[in-house]
Amino acid sequence: MYKAIIRPILFCFDPEWVHYFTFSLIRLFSKFPGCSAVLRKIYSFHDKKLETHLFGLTFKNRVGLAAGFDKNAVLYNELANFGFGFIEIGTITPKAQTGNPKKRLFRLKNDQGIINRMGFNNDGIEAAVTQLKNRKGSLIIGGNIGKNTLTAPEDYTKDYLECFNALHPYVDYFVLNVSCPNVNSHAKLNDRDYLEDLVKTIQNSNENFNKQKPILLKIAPDLNHGQLDEIIDLMSVTKLDGVIASNTSVDRSDLKASQDLLTRIGHGGLSGQPIKDKSTKVIQYLSDRSNKAFPIIGVGGIHSAQDALEKLQAGADLIQLYTGFIYEGPSLISKINKALLKQT
Repeated sequence: MYKAIIRPILFCFDPEWVHYFTFSLIRLFSKFPGCSAVLRKIYSFHDKKLETHLFGLTFKNRVGLAAGFDKNAVLYNELANFGFGFIEIGTITPKAQTGNPKKRLFRLKNDQGIINRMGFNNDGIEAAVTQLKNRKGSLIIGGNIGKNTLTAPEDYTKDYLECFNALHPYVDYFVLNVSCPNVNSHAKLNDRDYLEDLVKTIQNSNENFNKQKPILLKIAPDLNHGQLDEIIDLMSVTKLDGVIASNTSVDRSDLKASQDLLTRIGHGGLSGQPIKDKSTKVIQYLSDRSNKAFPIIGVGGIHSAQDALEKLQAGADLIQLYTGFIYEGPSLISKINKALLKQT
């Protein structure tokens, strides 16, 4: 029903407007007595065999929602009804910011992809904390953190640290987003020496809490083997808890979309089916080259159960959905979990 009726209607409208309209519908529907139970009945698929233990946490299944969907932690309780094993909120920055000018979100329907240049639009850390205080149930929540656009280079670490300390009591793990192509001074965020300093600063702050939280690094899918080797070395030196592979891509090769359309869209990060193989190769390289030295969360182009299995077979321990969730609908989660159960 989603792909035959609902999606064609939604895809007639601006994607950013549809995003917030859908949020409002889900929130409204969930307020009616019994409706959340109906959603769980339809979409959630539970089995003890699907549980995965990682980072000292127990995930009820391996299928998560990637950062960028529920940026401000306003809908995670309702989204949990669709059967996710974990949800990552953010990217959160210390101060609220509007992000890049609109229009900034574009569908590539023939490619089953999305290009975005949102620019870390979010309501800031205080708003996120307020929302997270309303957390219900035991679903694992990750906090994806970044820097404000106008922050000076010498204060980047301060931004990450402020988000980390404020969110620490409210999330189960952290992701340092240093690979988004839609923020300024991208080069410094990928500098090997800077990353080591950033990670160590965050880790030192982590030690000040009674309970330490896992810290992961989110990397780009466009890194070459030399750059991936640097990531592996960074993981070895800093003992980070894991990697998320991968973020969106700036590569536009082999797309069905016309050059004219791509020119009109302009810059931004590409997600969905076009980056499926690229992100899987990154996962495979990291896993093989490091001899599976650290956990990997695989994300990028997962539109089917087979896509999910490919990520896991390449070396991912968990997976995340975003664009696939939009194109395929919420039934994708249970389809993946049923396929995973057959593998046990």
